[in-house]
Amino acid sequence: MMRVAIIGGGAAGLMAAATLHEDDPSIEIFLIERNDGLGKKVIISGGGRCNVTTGIRDVKTVLARYPRGGKFLTSAMYAFPPEAVEAWFESHGVPLKTQADLRVFPVSDDGHDIVRAFEELFALSNVRILLKTSATRVEKRGDEFFIFTKESPEPIVADKLVLTTGGQAYRHTGSTGDGYAFATALGHTITALAPSLNAFFTSETWPKEISGLSFERATISSNRGSSNLRPSAPSTLPSFTGPFLFTHKGVSGPAVFALSSIVAFEPYDAANPLEIAIDLFPDETLDALRARVETVATANPNKRFDNVLGLLVPKSLADIVVDHLGISKTKSANQVAKKDMARTAAWLKAIPLHVIQRGAGDEFVTAGGVDLSEVDPTTMESRICPGLYFAGEILDVDGFTGGFNLQASWAAGHLVGKSIVH
Repeated sequence: MMRVAIIGGGAAGLMAAATLHEDDPSIEIFLIERNDGLGKKVIISGGGRCNVTTGIRDVKTVLARYPRGGKFLTSAMYAFPPEAVEAWFESHGVPLKTQADLRVFPVSDDGHDIVRAFEELFALSNVRILLKTSATRVEKRGDEFFIFTKESPEPIVADKLVLTTGGQAYRHTGSTGDGYAFATALGHTITALAPSLNAFFTSETWPKEISGLSFERATISSNRGSSNLRPSAPSTLPSFTGPFLFTHKGVSGPAVFALSSIVAFEPYDAANPLEIAIDLFPDETLDALRARVETVATANPNKRFDNVLGLLVPKSLADIVVDHLGISKTKSANQVAKKDMARTAAWLKAIPLHVIQRGAGDEFVTAGGVDLSEVDPTTMESRICPGLYFAGEILDVDGFTGGFNLQASWAAGHLVGKSIVH
């Protein structure tokens, strides 16, 4: 009987175990998890609702949502695309729903339901779930893997080893980066690591005054591309269009998270800030916006200019614009010079902010991980250590927010299971 050890009971580990069991119930599976329950990070993702996958159906479009690792995921993603993931959960008793923004959630809006599907599957199976079990060391002797744990003097011996330990994000869920040490011990290289999908804290304090104010569509761009830590990253200056919101310390939301992942390897701090610009009117040229400001001012000549501007943007932001540009609040629209209207339009097309810190504790994923050149993308098996497999965030793969990171974990975990059985 084949014995497979999986270290890490997150999304990738759960799907690897499930696929192994469903394809060959005779396989003895040891699912080793340091927490007191499975899928801790799965449960808290999407604010506890669990953004299971994406509603995008075109796999090429899905693969374009990974700043790192999209090409590597090609085989896994075509073998287990988002609609297959949805079908899997639906067939295991978890009805799903697709929102207008193409994020997919359980109908219940409860991440526990996603994990429960696996727990129920494993309850009557050869899957031995070892909770509160911390792997401390792994060794390969001949064709067998020996997994040593804090909790037992005897190692777990397996024919195959799957590392699905996650990255370093959300450390309170157990993602402490131990898997990197295991991978290194078995001959693998770990790339530079950085937090990704984080909020931006700015040197400017005025966002605090409009904390919570959100916009459904804006383009956020950066003055720097990706650092030379990662020469394979895009060389063009990055930008991303989507929803965002102002916070008491800066900006956050999907567009910010996406930009943060593109600049994950850029160093920045108070002495060397990352300059970003926010275009609140991404579908309108500067000339068109300037003309619109003039038109609304001409139509309301006797109203105060800040109130007129409040017809184009929320009044709380209009107050900040006139303060920032030094336009007197007592001036009526017909007293404001056209050059000041042009300055107003220019500011709204490129609101300048200086990012000095990543939102501590906000990072959802770790950029970087096991070097992808050392892993076979058609099987997820190590090219260096036969019988060793990887899936999930331990790999140098990360995606934008919107279900893409869980989708990558489901797809890679599924491919691991299929590869071991077949």
